[in-house]
Amino acid sequence: MASFIGVCVIGAGRAGMIHAANFRRSVPDARLIAVVDPSEEAAKLAAEELEIDTYYTDYRQAMEDQRIQAVIVVTPTIYHRDLVVAAAAAGKHVLCEKPMAMNEQECDDMIEACEQAGVKLQIGFMRRFDPSFIEAKRQIDAGRIGDVVLIKSLTRGPSVPQGWMYDLAKSNGPLAEVNSHDIDTLRWLSGSEIASVYAMAANYRCPQAADRYPDFYDNVVLSAALTSGAQGMIDGAVSVKYGYDARVEILGTEGVMFIGDPGRNSPVTVRADHQLIRPFTTSWRTLYKEAYLAEDMHFIESIIEDKTPNVTGYDGKKAVAIVNAGNRSIREGTVVKLLEPQAE
Repeated sequence: MASFIGVCVIGAGRAGMIHAANFRRSVPDARLIAVVDPSEEAAKLAAEELEIDTYYTDYRQAMEDQRIQAVIVVTPTIYHRDLVVAAAAAGKHVLCEKPMAMNEQECDDMIEACEQAGVKLQIGFMRRFDPSFIEAKRQIDAGRIGDVVLIKSLTRGPSVPQGWMYDLAKSNGPLAEVNSHDIDTLRWLSGSEIASVYAMAANYRCPQAADRYPDFYDNVVLSAALTSGAQGMIDGAVSVKYGYDARVEILGTEGVMFIGDPGRNSPVTVRADHQLIRPFTTSWRTLYKEAYLAEDMHFIESIIEDKTPNVTGYDGKKAVAIVNAGNRSIREGTVVKLLEPQAE
């Protein structure tokens, strides 16, 4: 093996450029070789910004580049399955952003392809690498709040969805694009699976989508029953305007724990007119900057040390299954059952 892992990022959008910048400048034992984007303008601009020589507009060119040992897939969800299967066939390790895929069958295809090729597959749930989430998990496992009985996780973003996201057939909606992280948070922090879900949703802030995409929703609430007997609740929203908001509350039999402070590292100002002003976090790109870097570093470590990544294809598949169950619940207005509760 070379003294470094050659990396290619597929997708030069916002999240793609976060990963690309990390691998270009901050991840030990990795070297950013190329970026891929179907828009030549976007690919060229990304390469210039990253100060690298190589960009491609066709991912198949990257698969043939022998300098590349690992790819980061950061594209719309509908392309994930084919990209990951192609990467595995080319013998390249994969870090695939969430949502993993559109359905469980696609996830199975991706998992099987990577297993047969003997390459790593890591899914991009970066909150598992955030120091506050890691510490919360440690304290929960140590019994600091007793048995977990309820987890509430919310994610609300200020951005207006990109055009393709309005089409649930291409995006699976905000439950996938926004709340995949919350779903994984429930599973990870509880150490339990989600047995059933009931969800309701509506479009309050995106009237431009209503006529062409009547099933699009910008606000969703999902309640969950966990196999452990604990309860879960997820709150998701897009285009909220006020800022980026991600918080978790874990209630136990002997205490409660909170994760997330929207005004973290911001000054609080009180004026003479008694107005209290506290700036609000505006972007996930700043809130989870350290977590993205830790996630990227872990991916390279998993390759070099030949170990299973902390976030596997199984984790990605479970989130996809719950997203689809939630969307079914929204359509049908019913509880959707996934698993049986654990026997006492």
